[in-house]
Amino acid sequence: MTPLGARLRRLRADRGTTLAEMAAALGVSAAYLSALEHGKRGVPRAVFLELVNGYFNLGWDDAEDLRRLAELSDPRVVLDTAGLSPKATELANRLAARIGDLDDARLDTLLAELEDP
Repeated sequence: MTPLGARLRRLRADRGTTLAEMAAALGVSAAYLSALEHGKRGVPRAVFLELVNGYFNLGWDDAEDLRRLAELSDPRVVLDTAGLSPKATELANRLAARIGDLDDARLDTLLAELEDP
């Protein structure tokens, strides 16, 4: 599941909306919405996010947060380390090889390290 998928699922749960109800209201298939929530689809287009914002009547801050989460939700990330240090290339490759083995606590630690100061 992607960060965007988790947020969509939480929004639906908080409002008591089913996947099928939301999909019908947005004019997409339930299969698409499910795949988006589960990280099997790429980042949705801005127009889709606007539909979601309207559907849930999100305020400006929540809508901006949804857009930010969408940007961080591409399930197929490619890292180009050409021109970077050998350590950057090593880090990218080691992370790619082991990311599936990291638990949430370790991921939280790594994410905190990468936060803007």
